[in-house]
Amino acid sequence: MNIALWVIQGLLAIAYLAAGGMKATRPIESLGKSLDWVLKVPSGLVRFIGIVEILGALGLVLPMLTGIAPGLTVAAAVGLVLVQICAAIFHLTRNEASRVPINVVFLVLALFVAYGRLVLLPA
Repeated sequence: MNIALWVIQGLLAIAYLAAGGMKATRPIESLGKSLDWVLKVPSGLVRFIGIVEILGALGLVLPMLTGIAPGLTVAAAVGLVLVQICAAIFHLTRNEASRVPINVVFLVLALFVAYGRLVLLPA
């Protein structure tokens, strides 16, 4: 189980680092070509989401890897669950239901990490 949790934590961290890095650093106009919603919300919100995703990615891995406050891994996973709930609601309000399944996949994976690290293999 520990190996499965680490694999999922690592994959989620990579995905969130990539997505968050784009939102935090790429010019909004350039980002808007692949993610049209960023042109319809304040740029500060896009940057904030990117930073939250980067911090969540780091929180999934670093606390347990270093042994410093490993409980923060659960907090990071729960935070990313909240990010995906908000993202799914946002897409549904914009009639973009086709984008919600990816939110659900990331939500379920983050829930698995939170449950696994809180209940199955507490840090």
